[in-house]
Amino acid sequence: MKKILIIVSMILFIMNIHAGPIQDLIAKAGDASQYPNDAQLVIFDSTLVNMQESGLTYVVSHTLSKVLNSKGALDLSVIKFGYDPLSAYIEFRMVNIYRKDGRVTSIDLKNVMDYPAPARAIYWGAREKMIAVGRLDPGDAVEVILFRKGFTYALLQDDDDKYIPPMRGHFYDIVDFFDANPVKEKVYRVDIPKSKTLQFQVYNGEAQVSSWIEKNKIIYTFSKKDMVPFKSEPKMVALSDVAPKLLLSTSPDWQTKSLWFYKVNEDFGSFDSTPEIKAKVDEILKGAKNEQDSIARLTHWCADEIRYSGISMGCGEGFTLHKGSMTFTDRCGVCKDKAGMLITMLRAAGFKSYPSMTMAGSRIDYIPADQFNHCVTVVKLRNGKYKLLDPTWVPFIRELWSSAEQQQQYLMGIPEGADLGTTGGSDPANHFIKIEGNTELLTDGCLKGSFAIQAEGQSDAAVRGLLKNYPQSIWFQNVEKEILKLWPQAIVTKVNYTDPINYKESSEKINIEFIIPGFASVSGKTLLFTPLSAAGIFKAFQGQLGFDTDLAERKYPFRDRCSRQVSIYETMKLPANSKTVRVPASLNPGGNAASYKGGYTLNSNTLEFISNAVFSKRIYEASDWPEFKASVEAQNKFSETAVVIEL
Repeated sequence: MKKILIIVSMILFIMNIHAGPIQDLIAKAGDASQYPNDAQLVIFDSTLVNMQESGLTYVVSHTLSKVLNSKGALDLSVIKFGYDPLSAYIEFRMVNIYRKDGRVTSIDLKNVMDYPAPARAIYWGAREKMIAVGRLDPGDAVEVILFRKGFTYALLQDDDDKYIPPMRGHFYDIVDFFDANPVKEKVYRVDIPKSKTLQFQVYNGEAQVSSWIEKNKIIYTFSKKDMVPFKSEPKMVALSDVAPKLLLSTSPDWQTKSLWFYKVNEDFGSFDSTPEIKAKVDEILKGAKNEQDSIARLTHWCADEIRYSGISMGCGEGFTLHKGSMTFTDRCGVCKDKAGMLITMLRAAGFKSYPSMTMAGSRIDYIPADQFNHCVTVVKLRNGKYKLLDPTWVPFIRELWSSAEQQQQYLMGIPEGADLGTTGGSDPANHFIKIEGNTELLTDGCLKGSFAIQAEGQSDAAVRGLLKNYPQSIWFQNVEKEILKLWPQAIVTKVNYTDPINYKESSEKINIEFIIPGFASVSGKTLLFTPLSAAGIFKAFQGQLGFDTDLAERKYPFRDRCSRQVSIYETMKLPANSKTVRVPASLNPGGNAASYKGGYTLNSNTLEFISNAVFSKRIYEASDWPEFKASVEAQNKFSETAVVIEL
């Protein structure tokens, strides 16, 4: 009964947050003439969270959205929310349509549909609740009241207990104060027991904040008015890293979270070995040369042999990793299963190993809210230092920790506890691409010769992907099309490559022999052409060339796939007695974040092109853009400026 009274009072309270009749708010909110670039207008978005001593939360959200154009009408014609029934419960409490002519229609909630959510790779039983609103016209508005309890992950128990967070007695939330649509007002209120201490911070912007005591609760309210859609920049960091957001947590610090994460997995026995696992470990390590070799062998086995496919949440879902015996039997799982399998195997081999949480793709800020979407492994080396391993991100990759995770925060679950850490950068030389060509230009404009490409680290993974991700029957075609993209008339006569599956022995090397009729434009005795090396060959493996350099300046940090070094060299034999009319000047822009040096030299009838580009980071500051932009533009300039010779 107490729970029902709490929920009813929450709904009544939230319905009264916005003063005045709904119709008046809709009329005064504005229309398409004031928001010509937007499909809908959120008149208000209110959330009330009531936290219990256990950490269980009851949440009521109340939104009112106005249709501005036909797209907005389509977007609001169906209201849909996703949830996981093992850890969350949601329920529509009210859906009303306010017609522009004054009519009000209440949608019958018996028509709510509850169905399995579309899934790919992770099949954990997520569901969606949906209700059809039907046809809407510009000027109409839709009001929705939704009740929910629970959170994203949970340990499975009975009744409301299964909605209590794994870190019992604590609460956290991450609240976006940005939206794809304009928002007239957003309010977030949380009622916390007086016995709890709440930490919070608004990042990347401002919000109005207030707090007061009401009986046995402390009430915190955060609000913001007249929010406009956030204007993104191409290839910028995650929106949550730069757009306004609110983080809240009752957990005291990351050290506490680290110790809890360690203990909950040890208590569950997540990393207990079995005779079968020990036998496999002994088999894998037979002939291992040293500590590093042993770690590498076990990491690559877990990366390559455990398929990424989540088929069972299991009774330990949440921050508790599934037992290694389960993953070893299934030979599949998600990131935490692959990480847990590696921990189990490392421990069976005598290593000290533990789980670690991280956030792939965005930043973890310092308020200890659970900003995690990925699980990895740490191993303690003989020198006492911890080493990060990621079997999820390195299948058939020569690294043990993916350098696509540079400058990324992580939290280890270790016996002594740990603070939030950040991974360092990776030397661009660890991810080099070397392209070397030896060609000959004939008097009729035909080019013949060969090219070799070799790469390492993340660049090796990209080049190797041309082969290992496809049937062997089309390996030749995949390599051939890299030349055909630039010269469709090219004839590739031979392709050699190292075994793409045997990635542990050496980096991938591909050699290509070809003939390109009509490579140079011929006009009398004048030949005009851009050498293969300068024309952007194998552009697909050079992430920097995918940036739009028309952007004059940046407001926000931006990111590439990985740090990278690109070295290109070509010697081209020219027809005898040819004379150069135009050779593009050498270029040498850039600085510490990114740099480029390239140009031509002519010795007798041999033309050489040398190009060296260095991109030193994965995540760049906005202030790095001039260097990055200049370096990419220099490389592009050679692809856009032809060499002219006369016979």
